[in-house]
Amino acid sequence: MMEPRAAIVVKPGTVSLHDLARVLAGAPVILDAAFWPRVEAAAEIVAKAAQAAAPVYGINTGFGKLASKRIPPDQTALLQRNLIVSHCCGVGPATPEPIVRLMIALKIVSLGRGASGVRREVIEQLQAMLARGVYPLVPQQGSVGASGDLAPLAHMTAVMIGDGQAIVDGKAVPGSEALAAAGLAPLTLGPKEGLALINGTQFSTAYAIAGVLRAFGLLRAALVTGALSVDAAMASTAPFRPEIQALRGHPGQIAAAATLTALLDGSDIRLSHLEGDERVQDPYCLRCQPQVAGAALDLITQAARTLITEANAVTDNPLVLVETGEIVSGGNFHAEPVAFAADTIALALSEIGAISERRIATLVDPALNFGLPPFLTPDPGINSGFMIAEVTAAALYAENKQRAAACSIDSTPTSANQEDHVSMAAHAARRLSDMADNLAAILGIELLVAAQGITLRAPHATSAPLVAVIAALREQVPALGADRYMAGDLAEAAALIEADALPAAALTALPIDPFPQLD
Repeated sequence: MMEPRAAIVVKPGTVSLHDLARVLAGAPVILDAAFWPRVEAAAEIVAKAAQAAAPVYGINTGFGKLASKRIPPDQTALLQRNLIVSHCCGVGPATPEPIVRLMIALKIVSLGRGASGVRREVIEQLQAMLARGVYPLVPQQGSVGASGDLAPLAHMTAVMIGDGQAIVDGKAVPGSEALAAAGLAPLTLGPKEGLALINGTQFSTAYAIAGVLRAFGLLRAALVTGALSVDAAMASTAPFRPEIQALRGHPGQIAAAATLTALLDGSDIRLSHLEGDERVQDPYCLRCQPQVAGAALDLITQAARTLITEANAVTDNPLVLVETGEIVSGGNFHAEPVAFAADTIALALSEIGAISERRIATLVDPALNFGLPPFLTPDPGINSGFMIAEVTAAALYAENKQRAAACSIDSTPTSANQEDHVSMAAHAARRLSDMADNLAAILGIELLVAAQGITLRAPHATSAPLVAVIAALREQVPALGADRYMAGDLAEAAALIEADALPAAALTALPIDPFPQLD
């Protein structure tokens, strides 16, 4: 079981990306006590509706196409249990533990708004599972992102009631066993509670939030590797001047150019070719970095805004309007905003990798790298240098390009055409993890190649921040001389990218932090 950690007290409607990043890192959450009265008031409205004669969807009726089927009061508990076990139809590998944690936390936030009609005990069960490390085994596949992430959330809920499976100490065990080991008892669901738990976008949103956080970190790293490539190629920094960016006005472009300028300030390599350089303009992959990285930054920022709104939203159905006492059916479970956000994150991941791959290709090509040896090996011919590392970057970029196709435009009607337009948000969000893995590897290769190129520019040196970055790299990976086993070097470089080590190293030699921030 997980060791106890300080819990985050969440106030639904105000939960931040920082809070959610802490959940991904292992922090449990508890609902702010001020929200309990509204939760309990909504639960009371549902309890009365369950005993009334009037049909109310999901409370005393069947579900989906079976909504016209009335359910007597003495069978509402059985109705909710059957709903859960029948919807546990996920397939494929298990969802990673951090995503499951975040999914549970997001469900607590949503239910905590007091519009879902669940009892306090339901939220407390979720809180206890997070605090005690009971993580349901949630298969990754099976959601179309329409009437909520039904199958994934059903697998989560199954453990709450003592069914399904959970991961304990790395092994799958029955849900009842996992609860018992944590000192918890199975929960008996009341009217609407099963429906409230499986309706919602929390599975897709958890994956998308993890994706947007990784994408932003990789963008920061790409600004560092891009700056390294500028000096390795002895390219011009004039295209990064603030006047150029201001004339276009895009915030991301302005921010990216400012970061590149700060990273390259004071470079002796740059000063060494201010005069006598016959080149008029550099390739786009070097010159247009503010435009490309900046556009990606703007996409990531907008996606983050959408996802933080979704993280604080009530997304099940029907909803309880406490002020009027009504229970109203709607469509907040439709995950189109999440699908759109994930699709834009995918575009950003793909394009950051695309321009990075072009910089790698430029640096290893003697026709383009302005005097560096072929494939950046001191002894080409007998040695291949970074020849195949560049091919690997191209292969990974090709995968990301294929995966960047929009998922949100694909709709497959389900549930006997009751759910006749679906978002495919789960598909859109899940693929971000693999794309981020690929991008980290691409940027790791650029880090190796650009650092090698700068080393070969000696006696001229790069800027102090980039010297610090190369020093951090050299603690893990030495400069390339004769050919050697390369896979380990690529893995070490990718790990530095993922750990946000490049901005951290650069900041040790910078008076202020020039990197973009994600609020």
